[in-house]
This record gives sequence, C-alpha cells and structure tokens, in this order.
Amino acid sequence: MQHAPVARPLLGAALSAVLALTAAACAGTGGRDTDADRPVGTAPPPARSPAALPSAALPPVLTPGQARAALITGGDLGEGWEPTRGAATWRDEVLKATAERPDCRRLLDVLYTEDLFGTDAATAPRATAALDDADGGAQLHYRITSYRADDIDRTLAWLGTLPGTCGHFEARAARGATRDVRVAAVTPPDAGDARRGLRVTVRGAATGPGDAGEAADAVLTVDLVAVRVGDDALSLTNGTLGEPADDATRAAVEAGAARLTQARRQGRAQV
Repeated sequence: MQHAPVARPLLGAALSAVLALTAAACAGTGGRDTDADRPVGTAPPPARSPAALPSAALPPVLTPGQARAALITGGDLGEGWEPTRGAATWRDEVLKATAERPDCRRLLDVLYTEDLFGTDAATAPRATAALDDADGGAQLHYRITSYRADDIDRTLAWLGTLPGTCGHFEARAARGATRDVRVAAVTPPDAGDARRGLRVTVRGAATGPGDAGEAADAVLTVDLVAVRVGDDALSLTNGTLGEPADDATRAAVEAGAARLTQARRQGRAQV
C-alpha cells in the first residue's frame, strides 16, 4: 500500500500553520524589531524618550553661544560706553514704585526687573549685556529671549496700548513718596519682523516721610524698546537722569537686530 499521497497534504497543512503563526506574530509587534528577529549577540536599538523628541509646542531656540554672539557691545554705541560697573542708583530710588492700574503697575515692574516677556524658564533671557555711558551717566540693559512669535507679538501689542492706558499716572514709592509718570510712544528703527518702543518719564512729584530729596527732585527718562526677529526677541532699556541718548538706543537696535538675524542663519538647536 502506498502512503505518500497522504503525507503531502499533511505536510502542506503544517507549513500553512507555521506561516499563519509567523504572520500573527509580526502583526502583534506592528512590524517592530523584536529580540527574536535580531541575530544572536546584537544589542537592541536605543529607545527614544518622548522628552527627546521635538515638541510642536515650543520653537527651537538659539544656543547660548549664538545668543552671546548676537549681543551688542560698547563699541556699537559710540565713544564713552563701557561694560557696567553695577546697577544705577536711580533704579531703586526712582523706579521701585507701584501704581493702582494693573497695566501701569506691570510697566513699572518691567522697567525695574527688565523681565519684559515673563519670569519662567521658557522666557528666561538667552544672553544679557549691561553698558554704562561714562560721560553722560546713562545705563543701557540689553537682553535676547527666545519664545513663540505669537507670544512675543502679544507683548509688543501690549506695549502699544500703554500710551493710551498709562499716558499719565501717579506711582507710589516706598514710605509714601509719589512719582509723576508719563508714557509716550517712540518709533524704533525699521529692524526685525516687528517692533515697539516707549519713552517713560518718571518725576519725583512730592516728598513723603523719609523720602530722599534727591530722589524727589530727580527726572528719570527711560527708553524701552523690543524687536522680534522670528521666534527671538531683543529688548532694551536705556535710562538716564540727564538728556536721553537717542542715538545710543537706535544704534543698539540696529546692531542688535543685524547680529540676531545673522546668529539665526548660522543654525539653531532643539532644546
């Protein structure tokens, strides 16, 4: 009796079952590489943490080196400007004050702390510089911040509302001393993708208990300017008890925007 014809169908059925099991295993792993698929002695590929993947919520930011390269120097502002020797005395004597209206209070806080775009880690400045005018007594503080373009533009739009909402208001310093504050719009140089500028004048209007006469009589003028370049921004304050140096503010904006644009072209890093 011959049994070969019976064996062949059984063998074919067995092969079909093996193939079906293999296909099911591949479907279960979604086509991913498994330990059984790799040759013996081969290490599995490293897993990518979700934290290491690019986030759509935050834009890429300048590296610290690129941000430092985009800073201005005293040479950009003209003769007499040099690295600062410390915070100007008028910062505490005149700017450390508050106001009833929230927008006006926020403006005073920005002038005092320099934190135009916020204080959390996402809006921390990438690089800063502080320069003094040894001859005229002015002080210029300069920052580069990387953030979302839409959020930067919202801050610029807020600055644009301040001449209307805080054009003239009274601020109160420590121990009851009052300050007369006036806010006007200034036109920054045509640099970057968007820009906004203010001139804030703070005058010691009255002397409260314990208020220093010098602070009460002082007239401080501060230019506040911010410029967006893509998802990066430069911001500066240029303050003085004397005559404001318009040319220094303009030079800082023009040189800073050009350097920031160049730094962006040299490459960016995901963080």
